Amino acid sequence: MPHNGNEEEHSSSGQRDQGKQREEPVIRDHRKVDPVTGEARHPEGEQHAEAASSAAADAADSDGDALAQAEEILNRVEVPAEESVAQGTEAAAAAELKNDLLRLQAVYVNYRKRVERDRAVAGEMAVIGVLNSLLPVLDDVDAARQHGDLVDGPFAAIAAKLENALKTYGLTRIDETGVEFDPTVHEALIQQPGEDIEVDTVRQVLRSGYKSGERVLRAAQVIVAVPA
Repeated sequence: MPHNGNEEEHSSSGQRDQGKQREEPVIRDHRKVDPVTGEARHPEGEQHAEAASSAAADAADSDGDALAQAEEILNRVEVPAEESVAQGTEAAAAAELKNDLLRLQAVYVNYRKRVERDRAVAGEMAVIGVLNSLLPVLDDVDAARQHGDLVDGPFAAIAAKLENALKTYGLTRIDETGVEFDPTVHEALIQQPGEDIEVDTVRQVLRSGYKSGERVLRAAQVIVAVPA
């Protein structure tokens, strides 16, 4: 009899083991199309996933719209302002550069004019220096001509060539008589009363004067007739 209890225990445990072994596996059907009806299935999990994905997409779209709107606002407000500031800065820089170029051009033009003027003055002064150095030679030529030494001959030809050469440099003689006395070109050494004259008049030239262009190199020494 004691063996009956053990046998019952062994038999009950065996039945439990057989029951466990007889449990069928759980098969989950994840097919999206029902094989019987042919309709699409919408499992609850998929619905939640689709809802979550759509919500995320909506959120992304809304975020994208918000970002787009923010960028559009920035483009409308800040970017033009920055562009205007940049354009204003560029315009100011261009204007300053233009003013600098104009000042530089004015400086260059003034410098060029000053150089040309200085060159011309230097050339004129060089010519005047040569002419002044030759005035005593011309006085000797005049004296020889007055004494009849240069009527004819080689020296007369040389004197004529010299005078013609100096005329090419603008040298002119002041030796006219019967003209009104001009203190800028005449030097009065003697005054004599004159008849039938109303103004001071050059009666005789004692020494010829010379000028180069409008510049008087030497005034003519003359005798002046004054109204009686």
